[in-house]
Parts: sequence; C-alpha cells; structure tokens
Amino acid sequence: MFDLEILDLFRAMPGSVAQGLIWGIMAIGVFITYKILNFADLTVDGTLGLGGAVAVMLILAGCPPYLVLIASFISGILAGLITGVLHTLLGIPDILAGILTQIALYSINLNIMGKSNQAVSVDQYDLVVSLRYISEAIMVGVIFLIIIIALLYWYFGTEQGYTIRCTGCNENMSRAQGISTGKAKVIGLALSNGLVGLSGALIAQYQGNADVNMGRGAIVIGLAAVIIGEVIGTAIFGKYMNFALKLLFAAIGAIIYYLVITFVLWLGLPSDNMKLFSAIVVALFLAVPYLKNKYNTSFAKAAKKGAE
Repeated sequence: MFDLEILDLFRAMPGSVAQGLIWGIMAIGVFITYKILNFADLTVDGTLGLGGAVAVMLILAGCPPYLVLIASFISGILAGLITGVLHTLLGIPDILAGILTQIALYSINLNIMGKSNQAVSVDQYDLVVSLRYISEAIMVGVIFLIIIIALLYWYFGTEQGYTIRCTGCNENMSRAQGISTGKAKVIGLALSNGLVGLSGALIAQYQGNADVNMGRGAIVIGLAAVIIGEVIGTAIFGKYMNFALKLLFAAIGAIIYYLVITFVLWLGLPSDNMKLFSAIVVALFLAVPYLKNKYNTSFAKAAKKGAE
C-alpha cells in the first residue's frame, strides 16, 4: 500500500508543476508591486477572477481561446489603473485602494458571468491549456514564462522601467530627480494586474471553469511564491541574483508552493486547512531572512567581543 501511495504522489506532481507554472505568471505580477514598487496591492484577488471571467465568457461567445488571453490581460490592466488612480489622484492609502478595487471586482465579475460559476469544456473548445493534457499545459506554461520574463527584463531596462524601479526604491529621491512617481505607480500597477488577469484566464481554461471566488487568497499564494523563490534564489546565487533570476525564481516559487501543497494533501491533512497552511508557509519564509541576518549579526558581535 505504501508503494502505491508513493506512486500516487509522483503521479500528482506533473499536475502541480503545470498549475505552478500558470500561477507563476501571477506571482511575477505580485513581484512587480511587492518587490519593485514596494506597494501592498490587494487588487489581485479580484483581478485573477476578472481575467478568468472575461476569458470564459468570451470563449462561450465564440472567441478563440488564444485571443481571449489578450482581453483578460487588458481587463487586468484596467483593474490596476483603477487602484492606481484611487491611490495617486484621490490619496487613498495603497492597501485600502487595493481592497476597494477588489471588493468592486467581486460584483463586476458576478455581472460579467451572470452567475457565480461558468464552465467551459475542453471537449467543445480548443483551450490553450487543460488539466486533461498535463504535458501540453507544462509546455505552454514554460513558453509563456520565458516570453514574459524576457519582455519584462527588457522593459525594466528601459528609461520608463527604471523610473518604476526607482520609485519603489526611494520615492522621495525619485520625485526630487523629476520622476513622476504617481505615473510610475499607475503603470506598475497596471502591468502587474495585467499579468494577474492573464494568469486568471489560463487558470480558468486549465480547470475548465471560472468562479467568482477563484481569486480568493491569491495574494497569499503570490506572496508565498515570491518569498519562497527569493529565499531559494538568494541561497543559490547570493549576490549574483540579478533581475532576470528574481523574476524566474518568483515563478519557481509558485511551482514549489504547489508541490508542497500536493505533498501535504498526500499526507492526508485536511484540505480545509490549506489557507492556514499557506499563511504559515509565508510567515516562515518571511522570517528566514530576518532570523538569518539576526544570527549573523549576533555571531559577528560575539566574535568581535571575543577578539577584544
């Protein structure tokens, strides 16, 4: 029986990798706001569902599944723009601006779908990805991530990309240098949520449906992926961890997250506690850099005191 259970775990891993690759796109979007802009954006919980709702309804209306990805990306951009305008023009704090947009998107997503859930079958439509064809889903996920990382690496090397990075690094200094920090934030939020919307479209196609609650807790998964990827990437590459690798490891963090979730489910732990487990994982990986730095500082002080 034990051997069969091990085989069940290994059989589930390709599906976890495929799911992690798709969620990795969302994790890169979270990376842009959380790590580059230093902006606590909670819009993503609503934007993920928005991308899925737009994708499924357009597919049901007869639009090609590949083209609906563009529409979902644009819808995500619009959601990010709303959050950006609320924050920059109306002076609403970043967390509250994201929460307001997220709440509004719940009703918007419900109105788009007409009901809480809409299904789309791979038997009737030539979907981009589907959990029925795991190997193809993995290949598509890898291709999307390569293209996205390459484009973002190029974009954030441009003058406009540097203004976004500078704004997140030191907003006051950036403003003193003549950078329109408000504009930079809006662009960054739009780009971030555009990627989240794209991810939502792929997730909806992969699982065969869009649900009004499909984005609930997405920010936790995104943060977990970013933090896990950062910790592992820094441990491997150290000071050689460049921007492209940071984007890559954000996606790798999503894959690791879903592999861990699969392992936890294989152990037989209640699936109802997955959100709790996700929060614990995020807390642990957030604490690792702090505890490591604290340990190194204490060790250095002790060594210096001993030398005296």
